[in-house]
Amino acid sequence: MAAETLSNLDRSTLRERALHALRTAILAGQYQPGAHLGEVDLANRLGISRGTVREALRHLQQEGLLVPAARGMLQVHRLSPTEVRELYQVRAALESLAVVGVIASAGRPAAVTELRQALIRLDQTAGDFAAQVEADLGFHLLLCELSGNSMLVRTWRHLEGPIRVTVMSAGNEQRRLPMSAARHEPIVDAIERGDEAGALEVLHQHMALAGTQLATPVDQPDLPVSRPRPSTEQ
Repeated sequence: MAAETLSNLDRSTLRERALHALRTAILAGQYQPGAHLGEVDLANRLGISRGTVREALRHLQQEGLLVPAARGMLQVHRLSPTEVRELYQVRAALESLAVVGVIASAGRPAAVTELRQALIRLDQTAGDFAAQVEADLGFHLLLCELSGNSMLVRTWRHLEGPIRVTVMSAGNEQRRLPMSAARHEPIVDAIERGDEAGALEVLHQHMALAGTQLATPVDQPDLPVSRPRPSTEQ
């Protein structure tokens, strides 16, 4: 019984490691939207069994990062222009709730201080795309966390994967402009004033512009593909 329990733990650990490696590769743009992921190839590259890879891929499909493709394979989800616009409409609704919560909170001054620090980090990442993506998402996640609504934060995090895939598949100018600190500062200014209507208006404009820009199809060369690191299966 003990040996069986340890075996199950080992399998679970390998599945989590494979899941983390594949999710990281997808969200970092190492596998572009539309790229096919095959069990045999991934199992060989990661040094684990096909069954373990299959479980990890199934989990990524549930997260919305992968979708069914031809010949029983899975591919990285390429959101349609309509899906991108809908994604940002949902973000606008969620983050509007966050704005309302922050403004109504007694801790609004401290929240504004944290948000301005996030703006500084966003400004400092200009020119480093990967860091800018992290700083941009960090700002919006912080906004949700400062609302004090744990369910809101959990729901926002569920959208993080599709958001990353959308940003990674957009053209350089399309994806950089919405992430600038200047585009976020008016949101913080309105929150500091306690101007709920103004903050919501700026936020909705920000999300509408980002959704429109990111939904515009572009032709861009494929990025070099970096493979997930191998794991040693016991």
